[in-house]
Amino acid sequence: MGILLSGRGSNFLALHAAMERGEVPAEVALVVSNVADAPGLARARALGLEAAAIPHAGEPSRAAHEAKVASALAAAGVEWICLAGYMRLLSPELVGRYRRRMLNIHPSLLPAFPGLDVQQQALDWGVKLSGCTVHLVDEGLDSGPIVVQRAVPVLDDDTAETLAARILEQEHQAYPEALRRLLTEPWGVEGRRVVFGAS
Repeated sequence: MGILLSGRGSNFLALHAAMERGEVPAEVALVVSNVADAPGLARARALGLEAAAIPHAGEPSRAAHEAKVASALAAAGVEWICLAGYMRLLSPELVGRYRRRMLNIHPSLLPAFPGLDVQQQALDWGVKLSGCTVHLVDEGLDSGPIVVQRAVPVLDDDTAETLAARILEQEHQAYPEALRRLLTEPWGVEGRRVVFGAS
């Protein structure tokens, strides 16, 4: 398993803890960040995991940066990728290399509120439910087939920060659940959905 992150890596830690508990039959082979001082890298190293900073700043192109990322993933024997707060859009080439073996988690009930500032978008629209979505990554922005969703009520006195904190609690449960099911159950993609039990 390869983990790509840009920040604190709390979803990475939730995934790793689930693996350590034996709930997810996988192991983290490499943690990569495009931010050299990302706290998630330090946390990975503290756990004794391989961790690599591959900054995009200073690279001549997206392709040049992704070539370094892809090379590191291949050298580590990575078979699946989990994006855990990786704040860069990936090229169709890299996505294609891990087609249907690359996961992302997003803090809304997709297809509502893709992109950034998600909790503020939810508050601005006045929705009564938000939540999180684990989805397979495709070439679009937060647009791949949905694996698992968890709903979180939006309270009248919520701020973007309080809503984000409650959604994050659900993310830490939904992401390991989604990965475990993909690795242990038969599944297929039907339209926009991941359907379990399909061969």
